[in-house]
Amino acid sequence: MKSLTASECAAWLDAHDGYLIISHRRPDGDTLCSGAALCSALRRRGKAARCIKNREMTDTYRPLVAPFLAEEGTSAPSTPVTVDVASEGLFPDGVSTPIALAIDHHPSNSRFADNLCLAAERSSCGELVLDIIKALCGDVTAEEANLLYAAVSTDTGCFQYSNTNAATLRAAAELIDLGADNSALNTALFRTMTRARMALEGKMLSGMRYFEDGKISVNIITQAMMDECGAGENDCDDLAGLAGKAKGSVISLTIREVPEGSKVSARCKPGINVSDICAVYGGGGHAMAAGVTLSCGVEEALSLMLKAIDDKCPEL
Repeated sequence: MKSLTASECAAWLDAHDGYLIISHRRPDGDTLCSGAALCSALRRRGKAARCIKNREMTDTYRPLVAPFLAEEGTSAPSTPVTVDVASEGLFPDGVSTPIALAIDHHPSNSRFADNLCLAAERSSCGELVLDIIKALCGDVTAEEANLLYAAVSTDTGCFQYSNTNAATLRAAAELIDLGADNSALNTALFRTMTRARMALEGKMLSGMRYFEDGKISVNIITQAMMDECGAGENDCDDLAGLAGKAKGSVISLTIREVPEGSKVSARCKPGINVSDICAVYGGGGHAMAAGVTLSCGVEEALSLMLKAIDDKCPEL
């Protein structure tokens, strides 16, 4: 595995061709929109590039990335590249190693690719891809800026999460200068929700559980709750931020029933490392935002996570 800087990554991309850009399972705005922006830049350099049709993509991001999705029946790619994918366990169906290049910002990256461009200090992959595109093309189009603003803003909760720093805000300002429509994107991504989503949030908030005198706050989302609210995948973006809003919460867990078991999203205040907690069961991510999927029901998943928190944070 070879480590690359952003400029070295741009040179590597310019020396190859036939790209399939791969997003992670249950894709968010960062993996989808960073990948689409990179795809656009590669096409401007005359490269054959397309993004994988991730079956789990929601309607929130589909209009933004649709022009860059692979068409059915296209030839097999010679150069698979992952964007914002921390480990092989996050590959979507049909994807396997070898991977030629991984572009990522997760410190827990498992080094699965032949080449790795990693910027663990960045709040989002979108910030890293911005640097790569500037090195690759010398400029950034308004469409690419729009995509990258969506990537940066969604991974920081519209700049409210603790991973937001001065570099994040400078990148956002630069993207607006380059043509990103921040007003329209903020409205679409953060200030619009379906009635089903509002009903689901109501159930989550009214059913919040607390442990360790409120230092641990937990939301559990069952399929029955989803069905009762009429909610689907399109209503589930960024649910993990709700539990951490509880006053006094230090660690928050959102545990959602999924076909393979339970998907756990962990968040925390500074001074705790939830990536270490999730790593107990093979997960990972960032110090203050991590996740893991457990092959068990939601109640057992809760018990397992509380045990891991007790083991890793006995002082809590």
